[in-house]
Amino acid sequence: MKLCRKVGEGAFGEVFSTTNSSGDAVALKIIPVEGCDRVNGEEQKTFGEILHEIIISKELSSLKEKKHNQTTGFIGLKDLHCVQGCYPPGLLKAWDSFKTQRGSENDRPDFFSEEQLFLILEFEFGGSDLENSNGQLASVMVAQSILHQVTAALAVAEQELCFEHRDLHWGNVLVQSTKEKEASFLLDGTNHSLETRGVSVRIIDYSLSRLEIDGLTVSCDISADEELFQGRGDYQFDIYRLMRQENGNVWGDYQPHSNVLWLHYLSSKLLTMTYKGRGWRGVKQARLDLQRFHDNVLAFRSASDVLYNCGLFQ
Repeated sequence: MKLCRKVGEGAFGEVFSTTNSSGDAVALKIIPVEGCDRVNGEEQKTFGEILHEIIISKELSSLKEKKHNQTTGFIGLKDLHCVQGCYPPGLLKAWDSFKTQRGSENDRPDFFSEEQLFLILEFEFGGSDLENSNGQLASVMVAQSILHQVTAALAVAEQELCFEHRDLHWGNVLVQSTKEKEASFLLDGTNHSLETRGVSVRIIDYSLSRLEIDGLTVSCDISADEELFQGRGDYQFDIYRLMRQENGNVWGDYQPHSNVLWLHYLSSKLLTMTYKGRGWRGVKQARLDLQRFHDNVLAFRSASDVLYNCGLFQ
């Protein structure tokens, strides 16, 4: 707990980084379940309501081991725990530090009783989210690599699992430095590689996601969640409405164009970011290429279509 710090939050839980018993850096997503206390104004999730996120996390984590469609672009799920009790003082201290430094929209989790149950999803540590990396990335070429890595991961998941993320805002894209010059992935049995530009990407948070396993659909039905579709002030909220418009508010069906909508959103965010290496040679052309991607990407059918046919990735 001495090495623990809060790194993120959502409506239904908190995320902390720490080291596990093996000494590996991990991220803990802590979700209160089955209790009577409202959390951040919402009723707690039941085990049944959280099950789909656990299944999807496991399946996407397993893509790194597949023989036909393989990627490391989704955060690795290392373990799953169910615990009972009050929030530990070490986590509350980390929560307070996060609020002081970055602010928080969540309730301080100090009100839970000793009977409270929590699910803890233990993930590999994937770095900092893109939203909080503004001004930290080296160049627009790095932004292109981030977009390429996200597109490749989505394409692999589409082909293997008929996957839609459905909530891929820039807080759900993690980036961290890597010494590897190239990242590889398998798509339809063919090996591909891309330039990392010094960063590796991991996609997180599947609370709204959808996929298929052996013909069975695993998804979250948000058809009655009117609050989700009423947000204003950021393109993110428009994407929720565009998804609903395209799928007719039927969330069990496979509509991979939703992944394209989020690629359009991500490219818009990458275009607004500031970068360290603004004077590097080729920056102007890289920005023009990224703008061209943003202008044209919505015409593609899926992330796979984007990966195979978009000029930015050729």
